[in-house]
This record gives sequence, structure tokens and C-alpha cells, in this order.
Amino acid sequence: MRGLRAELAAGRVTPGEAMRDALTHANSNAGKNVYLALDAKRALAEAEDLPARFGAAEGGRENPLLYGLPISLKDCFNLAGFPTSCGSRFYAEQSGIVSTDSAVATRLRAQGAAIVGKTHLHPLAYGITGENPEYGDCVQPRDATRLTGGSSSGAAASVQEGSAIAAIGTDTGGSIRVPAALCGLAGYRASIGLAHERALWRGSVHLAQSFDTLGWLFRDLRDAPLLAEALFGLRVPASAEANVKIACVSGDFLRDCDADVLDAFADWQKQLRGRGATLTEIEVAWWDESMEIFAPIQAHEAAAIHTARTGGDFSHFERAIAERLAWGASITEAEVDRLRQRHAAFRARMDTLLAAHDYLILPCAPVSRLIAGADNSSARGKILRYTTPMSLSGMPVVALPAHDRNGAGVQLVAARDADARLVAYAAQIAA
Repeated sequence: MRGLRAELAAGRVTPGEAMRDALTHANSNAGKNVYLALDAKRALAEAEDLPARFGAAEGGRENPLLYGLPISLKDCFNLAGFPTSCGSRFYAEQSGIVSTDSAVATRLRAQGAAIVGKTHLHPLAYGITGENPEYGDCVQPRDATRLTGGSSSGAAASVQEGSAIAAIGTDTGGSIRVPAALCGLAGYRASIGLAHERALWRGSVHLAQSFDTLGWLFRDLRDAPLLAEALFGLRVPASAEANVKIACVSGDFLRDCDADVLDAFADWQKQLRGRGATLTEIEVAWWDESMEIFAPIQAHEAAAIHTARTGGDFSHFERAIAERLAWGASITEAEVDRLRQRHAAFRARMDTLLAAHDYLILPCAPVSRLIAGADNSSARGKILRYTTPMSLSGMPVVALPAHDRNGAGVQLVAARDADARLVAYAAQIAA
């Protein structure tokens, strides 16, 4: 990304040329379904209009941070001129062509981004595999035997194929972290409630407000500070402390990890120690209750959202999702109140853990691949065991890619609202 930014700033590449190149790669996976909505002529015209919108960078003035960069947008955010499907044909028809941009799209345009199109997602963003019975399963552009993971499936695929320099995704239970890991990419999910983060949801469809956050999928960890600043307005320090204390989950927690995941995790531990970090192994048996807390609250909130849109008729959606929504609708407010008390206690305990350590690391998932066409019904529970503790705590996470061990990414976690420090440290260890 930094290379293209330099070319654009120097005028050696125009935004139109960058978009034209991006479009040559679009929908290059086997399913031709990276994008659920894409108008190549419109995307190119908007990119070509950027120099007129922002003028020449002169007199010491710089162009905005994302100037001319092709960026993709997950199809749960409104983009004027397109429907918002949320991965559902029923919702695409219900939505119709929207007339105004979401807050995220508005922010991207203000930062000079050239929006390529709206990307594939697991239906309603309520899944971790990227499988979609209506729009087709999203397989990786570079390996058609592997699913991208979800729910930000097309976001990951757009970056992997090169149609987007970076992609907007959402993360409720791992929907940025898991696709990033499985596709060999970097990812960043923001703290819940980070400055501007809640406001950026205007003009979008939530899954579960207590856990939803948004962020980026991208290639190079060194780009994390710029992307965080562009989207959230963070002031990221130019450098980060190297002699940090990092908590590392113990072997007991990793009992179901594939061998390549364990190897990648060991590699990252070695790299971090080599850069001055002190790693301390911790026991996290108390995380076993995370799914007991997370899943019913998520289902209850999702049911409320989709009841309002469907009148409680969940038959428009695939069976597994319809069953989760029906379950969520059946949970009483008294039960939810008790779960929220447990949620608060869990979050407080996570806060204590991150007060004693600068960061926490663990794998993004126990598996490094999800095979297209296989029975992946058991994957959700296995993977969410690794991601829901951070979802419950609302903490920011950077997914560290394992480029030499394809698919086996690692979560680097910081205390809630310590996003600027986190992305600065991630960029520094990549440098």
C-alpha cells in the first residue's frame, strides 16, 4: 500500500489507473463472487474524478490518507446506488437501491478512497466460514479448495486477489480475525466504542450491537497505523516500546490446534522475544464460559434486529441461521440480564489481565484451512473458542499473518481503547 501511495502522491499513477488495475483482478475466485455489487464503469468514473475533487497536492498540502487507493466495502454497509444485501437475496430485494452512503462510505470518500464495490459475506454476517447458499460459497482466489472464512469473506478475498488494497470488514465473533488468518492477511478490529467507531455504524445493519465492531483487512502490518488513522482518526505514535510484557496462552488451551497453527504460534513468540518482548505463559481455563455468555446474547440481539425487519419470519434465511434467530427470540429478558452480569464480570477479568500485561497473544483459530464443499458445521464452535474472549471484552486485536505457514495467523490483543498503541507496535514488529 505504501508503494502505491507514493506513486499516487508523485503523480506517476493516477487514481483512475489504480482503479483500472484493481478492476482487472475483481471476482477472480472460482465462484466469481468476491463482490455482490460492483459497477466497474461507475467505480472507474469516481476514481477518475478524485483529482478534481481534491485538487493537486501543492504548497505543502498533502492529499488525504487514502487518496486514490482502491478500497472494498462489506455488503452490510449502505453505498448509494446499490442495494444492501447483508448476504441475503431477501434483504437485497427489501433494501432496494439506497440513496445515501453509510457513515463508513462517507468517511472513506472523505479520506480520498476509491470504493471498488460491495463484498460477499456469510448471510447476515452470522457465520465464520464464508459459506452462502444464495450467493455461493466464497473460496480463496489463490486456492479454490479453501474457503476464505467469514463473515468478512469477500473483504479477505478482495485483498488476496488484488482488487482492493485494503477492505472494510466487521467483527462480532471473529469475522475480521478469522478470514485474515485463513487467507494469509493482516487484520485489525477496533475496540468496541472507540472514538467514532459507534458513529460509523450509521447506515449499516448490525448483527449484535454488544459485540459488533469494524476494521480492516490488508496485507502489510506496517500499514496498520495509517488505516487506523484514516478510519477512526487515531493519533498513532511514530514508534512503540519494544520491551513489552506479553501474556501467552498455555498449551492446555491449545489442545485442539493443528500442527501448523502451533508452529506459526511458536514462530511469532520467537520473533517477539527477539524484538525485546518478555512472554509469560498464562492459564485461561476460565475462558471456557465465554461461549456460554456470548452465543445467547448474540442470538438474542440478532433476533431483535431481524424480527424488526422480517416480522419474526426467519424462513427467509438458511436453516442454521433461522434456528439461531428463533433460539435468540425465545430467550427471556431475565435470562439476558443474568448473562449480561456474567458478561460484565468476564470483561472485568479480561481488563485485569491486560492491566498486568501490555499485550496478549494466541492463535486466531485452531485450524489453518476450511475446505470448500466439506462439512464445516463443527468449525464455528471450535473457532469461536479462540475469538469470543476478545469479543466479550471489546478489546482491539491485530491479526498477525503467518506468511510462511499459510492460514495460521495469530491474535495480538491490547487493552480496550489502546488501539493506537497496538497498531504502532504491530507495525514496528513487522518493520
